[in-house]
Amino acid sequence: MKLITYNNNGQEQLAILEEGQLFDVNTLDRRLPLTMNGFLEHWDYHLSLLQAVLRSGVQGKSPDAVQWMAPVPYPGSFRDGYAFRRHVEAGRRSRRLAMIPEFDSFPVFYFSNHRAITGPGDIRCMPDHLEKLDYELEAAVVICREGRNIKAQEADPYIGGLMILNDLSARKLQAQEMLLNLGPAKAKDFATATGPWLVTTDELEPFVVAAKPGHTGKSWNLQMRCSVNGKHLSLGTLSDMDWTFAEIIARASYGVTLYPGDIIGSGTVGSGCLLELNGTAKLADTDYEEQWLTPGDLIEMEIEGLGILSNRIIQEH
Repeated sequence: MKLITYNNNGQEQLAILEEGQLFDVNTLDRRLPLTMNGFLEHWDYHLSLLQAVLRSGVQGKSPDAVQWMAPVPYPGSFRDGYAFRRHVEAGRRSRRLAMIPEFDSFPVFYFSNHRAITGPGDIRCMPDHLEKLDYELEAAVVICREGRNIKAQEADPYIGGLMILNDLSARKLQAQEMLLNLGPAKAKDFATATGPWLVTTDELEPFVVAAKPGHTGKSWNLQMRCSVNGKHLSLGTLSDMDWTFAEIIARASYGVTLYPGDIIGSGTVGSGCLLELNGTAKLADTDYEEQWLTPGDLIEMEIEGLGILSNRIIQEH
């Protein structure tokens, strides 16, 4: 099922999208919570209850009539991975560096600003963000139960669902701050877009495939695309992840407790950002003019089964 959060007169409202209509989950049964965070706190109970009451004859509403928010608008944390070898290799190749062998040792991630998670709609950027502003085409999972020291072979049940993630990146800021071997920080902390909805893993079972050899956990064969102002730029597949979400969860939970509502991103799919595309193009043509996002640009990310996430860049003063 597809779970969304929308702005209901200034209050977040959890709803389910079913056959083109939205149903507020707490109107289907008073035992269901108002918000996504409340739903995640007792995921299995709430999910089974929602499945039981969904076809209760309650009248839904048009999804076009509401202001959509991030599916999980106030996550407890946000970690972003680095799981696609093709993206890492391309980035290093454009800087004339060999592939780093440590990539195969363990899955890495960084923490970003969980209070800057946003949903479909406008993305406000300060002038410094607009210096080489980039998108990153990713998927993310949402943790649905508490766990610590989770083994990779036991990690998939901790995933409540998947959603699209756009890890917006200010590349000039990123290059400056990472000279100090720390970060990224200000290059990433202004906005991370997610949505349009959270798709529960049961709905994605037809797309499950085996992980790559030597890896553990589910993989999903979902096509990934991104366009800017209608021009197709990025294409990939979620099953190209070398490190699985289960393995990233195992790494993240080592000596640390994960909680319902925590978000974990996949990292950028191969060809999934302008930094990579510019670097590859300049290897072939040193006169290639780099392309970056500018105010007014419309970014549309689509992942098979997960919908389309649309965001427009707005300059903030």
